[in-house]
Amino acid sequence: MSFGNWKPTVVVQGILWILYGLLLQPEPGTATLPLLMDSVIQALAELEQKAPATEAGRSAAAWLLSAQGSGTHSPLRHFLLEGKGLNTTDLDPPSLSPELRGLMGEVARHSVQDGKEYGVVLAPDGSTVAVEPLLAGLWAGLQGHRIINLSLENSATPPDAGVTFPDLADTSPGLSDASPDVTSADVRAVSPNVSTKDLDVGATSPEVRPGSPDVQASSPDTKAKLPTAMDSVLVVTLAGDLGLNFLQGPQTWNHSGVGTEGCWDQLSVPRTFTLLGPEASSLTTAFLNGALDGALLGDYLSRTPEPRPPLSHLLSQYYGAGVAGDPGFRSNFRRHNGAALTSAPTLTQQVWGALILLQRLEPAHPRLQGMSQEELAQVATHASKEFTEAFLGCPAIHPRCRWGAAPYQGRPTPLKLPLGFLYVHHTYLPAPPCTSFKRCAADMRSMQRFHQQTQGWADIGYSFVVGSDGYVYEGRGWHWVGAHTLGHNSRGFGVALIGNYTAELPSEAALRAVRDQLPRCAVRAGLLRPDYALLGHRQLVRTECPGDGLFNLLSTWPHFDKNVKPRTARKASSRSKRRPPPMILLSTDLQ
Repeated sequence: MSFGNWKPTVVVQGILWILYGLLLQPEPGTATLPLLMDSVIQALAELEQKAPATEAGRSAAAWLLSAQGSGTHSPLRHFLLEGKGLNTTDLDPPSLSPELRGLMGEVARHSVQDGKEYGVVLAPDGSTVAVEPLLAGLWAGLQGHRIINLSLENSATPPDAGVTFPDLADTSPGLSDASPDVTSADVRAVSPNVSTKDLDVGATSPEVRPGSPDVQASSPDTKAKLPTAMDSVLVVTLAGDLGLNFLQGPQTWNHSGVGTEGCWDQLSVPRTFTLLGPEASSLTTAFLNGALDGALLGDYLSRTPEPRPPLSHLLSQYYGAGVAGDPGFRSNFRRHNGAALTSAPTLTQQVWGALILLQRLEPAHPRLQGMSQEELAQVATHASKEFTEAFLGCPAIHPRCRWGAAPYQGRPTPLKLPLGFLYVHHTYLPAPPCTSFKRCAADMRSMQRFHQQTQGWADIGYSFVVGSDGYVYEGRGWHWVGAHTLGHNSRGFGVALIGNYTAELPSEAALRAVRDQLPRCAVRAGLLRPDYALLGHRQLVRTECPGDGLFNLLSTWPHFDKNVKPRTARKASSRSKRRPPPMILLSTDLQ
């Protein structure tokens, strides 16, 4: 199917309307497709094959509204994405396979219950993604990068007046004739607890973008500027849920509940996802992944001129080699790209604005009732700070279960935290850097087998291993003594980069993880001392590790300890030189 055959916004938006409608009509127990992102892409492709046959004048949104009844369970998404001005003419849903309907039932809504996470799928890069915020971002992006003005009626609104919805007709199918730029809709106050005097805000220019210098940071210690506008893409994907979760109280401001990972029952045909943290909030890693993907792709769609690509094609690229041939614009680098899309000050305004809007939409909301603007600003500040520092600013770490680790042999020895050293290694073999989850996971299993079966160690020796696919892989982790730097294993974390860096350097993403992200987040979490020392393996053990190329670069990094001189590697005999290099490591001096 060529892009030119597509009705620019009608068809693509219609597909999302239909898909979102199916999400809200789950048929539990009928799913046979595995919970994979590839299955979701397959579902979109099937819808896209049927959608072009639909007459352009008969919006697929009509079928969604008549099918779902009360609409989406999120007031913010209902308000910002569905509107009230849609034509509700009859539209029969396309004939979809039972497998597809079953899949939609499985991923209908994101939730966390009894240690299990629902509404998530496994992506090709090894990450787990919540589908609901992803679709919401795509949907918002197709409407244009719309700015919602938080202006108020000049006259008082009766407490029982209800919500005045903006007319969204011009941002649904009719947008095909408009610029993919910004459209604007006013949000009117309905809560009797909010007066015009409290929020004297005016309209915002349609040119306001995330990261605009006109948007000021909010802080509980200073008088913050009230938000005057919201970006609907950020609100429906991320800002609204951030605000609601941090409304639960200061106990949720601790980063331990944000970004909890989990394990699939199996990776080939995943069905059940169990969280690793018993106190996990709904702001899991999978949810935040889906929210970031929705925000990034929604932003991309809003800026892409017609004809836009089919959604199945867009997602295949994003969860594959990269959108429009850009390897940097793919799911592997969502955190890095998310940090470029929004900052803590900008996100603070978006979270605060989302809470203000929700306070107007639901005046009796149990968590929002009676909260002052200062209190909402404080919640927004903490939520944004926690997200940007504890999630965006930290590397994405695949847990052991994700790469298929074998069990630890014996009983691990706990570390006495915080530690004072970070030891850097290269694996030497495998020599080629791994650039995909499939390859990196296989390398991890290979190294673990060598360490356990050949070296006789209890587990893979390294604390963490860094691939060139944008991910860090958990070895022995933050809490157990490793076998990476002979005589020093209990004093520091051992981090290895997959590859031979004798004459070459790792990718910038891998270097950034070791130089900046991993130590910064370890310090923040109290696992590594702020004055930690960075050392190459050769400074403590007679070895060439981590290779001349990488070691020379390490010597220019902050925290590198130049006072510890490298130890001369043992001279190999002529006989040993004729032998092939060891399977994984340059020497066996790790443990």
